[in-house]
Amino acid sequence: MMRISLFLLTNLAVILVFGIVLSITGIQSGSTQALMIIALLFGFGGSIISLLTSKWIALRSVNGEVIQKPQNATERWLLDTIRKQSEKVGINIPQIAIYHAQDINAFATGARRNDSLLAVSTGMLKNMTIEETEAVLAHEITHIANGDMVTMMLLQGVVNTFVIFISRLIANVVSNFLSSTREEEPSTNNNSMIYFSVSMVLELIFGILANIITMWFSRYREFRADAGSANLVGRHKMIAALQRLKTSYSPQEEGHVVTFCINGRAKSISALFLSHPPLDERIQALNSAQYLK
Repeated sequence: MMRISLFLLTNLAVILVFGIVLSITGIQSGSTQALMIIALLFGFGGSIISLLTSKWIALRSVNGEVIQKPQNATERWLLDTIRKQSEKVGINIPQIAIYHAQDINAFATGARRNDSLLAVSTGMLKNMTIEETEAVLAHEITHIANGDMVTMMLLQGVVNTFVIFISRLIANVVSNFLSSTREEEPSTNNNSMIYFSVSMVLELIFGILANIITMWFSRYREFRADAGSANLVGRHKMIAALQRLKTSYSPQEEGHVVTFCINGRAKSISALFLSHPPLDERIQALNSAQYLK
């Protein structure tokens, strides 16, 4: 329900801003310039708002508890390890949270490198060795240091903009062409239905193609984060962590924020839509020194 509310509020905000921009600039609502503006607003609007609220949403999605003051030896070790890794890569120590889940998992999010969140599951703390956990933390710290969340948002915004703009531009041409070929007086309602139908179909097709691009980058950044972890704590620790994940729990509860532990297993064309590479490929990349500095 919260996601639906945020989606509706985002769209209302975008429409409001769109109307204000058109009234200020004097651009006609049916022009190409107006189409580009609405494509930019819808393309980037949702991505930017999602990124800005990512920490808040992530914590509530997993019921994470931010560590304000360490209460035990595990929390003290966690804060100390993350602090040292953050200093090595030159970023501020992120907010650190623990959430209760059997899954071996960790994730990082946030709109800025120096104001981010790193959350780990209790399953990871219980089922991984200290060295393996250290490697996972370094993997997430590398994501933050590389600015992967912002880069992903920008890429998503760009592809969304092109999907919306190209789809509606073609839909407008098609609806005008079909209307001009009719002998009877063209109907505004018919034009609208054609435009809406064509744009929806094209957005679906182009959206699938755009998703291939974003998922490719998502897989690429996982290789880079693995390499960053290997550079920070040692290749053998990162490989051991990935080996541990091969026998770990898979996320069971719908709505969990999953980043580190996804094990892509699809083959052939479906592999294009994986957000994470298969664990064996990640291990092979580390063994072959691929992506390592």
